[in-house]
Amino acid sequence: MAKDEVLKVKEVAELLGLSEATIYRLVNSGKIPGKKVGRMWRFSKKVIDNWFEKGHFENSP
Repeated sequence: MAKDEVLKVKEVAELLGLSEATIYRLVNSGKIPGKKVGRMWRFSKKVIDNWFEKGHFENSP
């Protein structure tokens, strides 16, 4: 079974067409799924893709 790709804030921002500041705001408010590893946020590409496909992105500021 292949490992899920792990993304950094910059990569999620590029994937979604948003600024890094917006990604930080969304993850800090719990509107986008992510995990904090030390001082850095990390995101599962699979989870982000699923989150986006389910339309959660449209409801985010």
